[in-house]
Amino acid sequence: MSTPAGTCLTPYIAVLRSRMRAQQSYRLSFASEVFSAFLIGLIEFAEVWVIFHTVKVLGGLDLDAALLLFGLSNTTFALAQVMVGHLDSLPTLIRLGTLDAFHLRPQPLLLQLITSDISLRRLARAAVAIVVLTLGLTRNDIDWGPSTVVLLAITLIGGILIFGGIFVCAAGLQFFLIDGAELTNSFTYGGSFAAMQPASVFPPPLKILFGFAIPVSFTAYLPTICLLGLPGPPLLPSWLVWWSPVATIWVWLLALCLWRIGTRHYQGGGG
Repeated sequence: MSTPAGTCLTPYIAVLRSRMRAQQSYRLSFASEVFSAFLIGLIEFAEVWVIFHTVKVLGGLDLDAALLLFGLSNTTFALAQVMVGHLDSLPTLIRLGTLDAFHLRPQPLLLQLITSDISLRRLARAAVAIVVLTLGLTRNDIDWGPSTVVLLAITLIGGILIFGGIFVCAAGLQFFLIDGAELTNSFTYGGSFAAMQPASVFPPPLKILFGFAIPVSFTAYLPTICLLGLPGPPLLPSWLVWWSPVATIWVWLLALCLWRIGTRHYQGGGG
């Protein structure tokens, strides 16, 4: 017999299953999309590989440390993109008036949109990042222990939630911008790019921006320097990584606030 919680989730699970089956119906198209996502992951990794083969050390990190940094940032971003990246399509739903249909259903709008689709092809990008992360964990001299495992768990879960919250922030702003995808992408995909960089090379304003306002440094850079026993730069010491849950809560408070303001502003598609 289904529990009340299971009964509530049944419609969402059914929708996700149908979307997963639909994506795999056209096998050649699905395979090409998966291959494209795989190439994107490889190209992003190639950029890091070329930079650190040329510079050797950047921001106090060598190539092995860069593998760990890239693996953490891209794994969390790619998995968040799989789960909530389709919120990028919200402006299209608003322009076509399709969003109005979601308001007719007796479920929370945000939860409906999050569970309305899932991008399986993006798992290929996540696979590249996980392989690089595994290399980074094995090639670096890490003092393994219970605290290290806890730190990795907090980082992976918190990183996915932080990037997911940033996607929701961007979606909330779309109720006002409609055609402002370029602006919101500067926070979502721009945040992902910033997370792959050693934050020690950033000037103080960018350290504050990506360390506290949009705290993507908690997804990869701070965990990396903490795992490697590095002190970290001013404004971003390594011990700050243990405040990752606070950064996650901050992002989601901002996300839910922007979402609430946006949905209250929405007056319908007008069609």
